[in-house]
Amino acid sequence: MRIAIIGQQDFGKAVLEAFLARGDEVAAVFCAPEKEGARPDALRAAAEEKGLKVYQFKSLRAPEAAQALAAAKADIGIMAFVLQFAPQEFVNIPAHGTIQYHPSLLPKFRGPSSINWPLIKGETETGLTIFRPSDGLDEGAVILHKRTPVSEDDTLGTVYFDRLFPLGVAAMVEAADLVVAGKHKELIQDESGASYEGWCREAEARINWASHVDFIHNLIRGCDPAPGAWTTYNGEKLQLFGSKKHLVRTFGAVRGKVGEVIAVSEANMLITAQGGQIEVAKGKLGGGKKVSPADLGIAAGTILGS
Repeated sequence: MRIAIIGQQDFGKAVLEAFLARGDEVAAVFCAPEKEGARPDALRAAAEEKGLKVYQFKSLRAPEAAQALAAAKADIGIMAFVLQFAPQEFVNIPAHGTIQYHPSLLPKFRGPSSINWPLIKGETETGLTIFRPSDGLDEGAVILHKRTPVSEDDTLGTVYFDRLFPLGVAAMVEAADLVVAGKHKELIQDESGASYEGWCREAEARINWASHVDFIHNLIRGCDPAPGAWTTYNGEKLQLFGSKKHLVRTFGAVRGKVGEVIAVSEANMLITAQGGQIEVAKGKLGGGKKVSPADLGIAAGTILGS
């Protein structure tokens, strides 16, 4: 088939390479312009290396963007990690329209941090959706769902890089084949089950040690590796990674005060929370590197976040 890819970064590059590897023709590639000082966009670099036509419009609403997509004469548009708004007059140009990837089970977890929030909220299953982009945020008709379980110790990194990334690349190819062949179904999203979550950024990633150990564990793993759940030590930001939880089910048996470091070793650091302890494997203090707990210079008895 003849396709146009709209996307960016490593996921966009992987989708491009998957279509090319099986002999599809990529008529055009659309990437957002890189911000000043940012590293080169991986999709743009890969497309240019292969001699493909690359466009970088500040807005996909621009008439020039629609003209470029029309000139590509694509059978289908493939939106692979797109942060720019794509209006209907743009996505409807290819002969079979456009499909888009979203890393959650729509209509749940619409929005930009849809991998973080299922983990933070303790979900035991997540997945991805291939859908028709509409003018509403992640509201278009669903073509495919792919599901994956979430274990108690999964992190954003393991869920995305080990499952949602490779599953998503394969699902984009599968959905494109179904759509172009006219064998797909489009399911309207059930708004009664819809949820929207905003960005998971620094403010959302701050740890409240008075929270229950379950919530803190989920916050740390849902922000691991990014944006990094954090607390403070001696007035500096301390990010924590590699969380495990230790529940204490006997009333009054929890050691230490909430936020207190009760043990430190090369392998881990134990911190008290409501209902148990949090064990973390790595930390990052201020602008430093991610290191073992012993290398942070934090002694047992320290109260974090105070």
